[in-house]
Amino acid sequence: MPAFFSIHHFRDANMKLTIVFAGLLGVFLTPAFAQYNINIGDSNNSGGSGLQTVSVNNEHNVANVDNNNGWDSWHTLWDYNTGFAAIRLFNKKACIVHKMNKDATPSLQALDTMVKEKKLQDKGPGGPPPKGLMYSINPDKVNNLDEFGKSIASMCRRVPTYMAEEVRGASLLFYSGKCFNVNILWILNASFCGETEEN
Repeated sequence: MPAFFSIHHFRDANMKLTIVFAGLLGVFLTPAFAQYNINIGDSNNSGGSGLQTVSVNNEHNVANVDNNNGWDSWHTLWDYNTGFAAIRLFNKKACIVHKMNKDATPSLQALDTMVKEKKLQDKGPGGPPPKGLMYSINPDKVNNLDEFGKSIASMCRRVPTYMAEEVRGASLLFYSGKCFNVNILWILNASFCGETEEN
């Protein structure tokens, strides 16, 4: 009889240890995915006003930014594994893929830290200006999304998708109109210029 009680007691203790371990595991795994809301209210930027939601996924090395602004809403994804980024423009019913500019885009860890410490929320229109980038859209549709990685392929599937290349220096003088501007978290002000199917 006493042996039965000691075994029963051991099982209870083991079960409690398992529950505590599972709880701690959940605490340590949670930071792999974090989501934050940031108010962006720059009335001078036609594509940048509204509430932006930032999702940082450290496990997959991906950051997502959703800009909720009615018909001017857009969703952008930075894939740090592939080095590509994509933006889905809802009013144009199109996806635009481009290479990430590592000089202008913060690392995933830096982005996560900036959002956690509310450095992005506090910048606003009165803070340092965002880095400006301009892209030229290739009018030919992309046939194979898989070359950009699973995350971008999933976001842009069944949507007309175009490749864009960054335009620098003197080439900027060539583009005078037909550009869509997005202000991403007060970090980047990106202009996408050129024709798409829905222009």
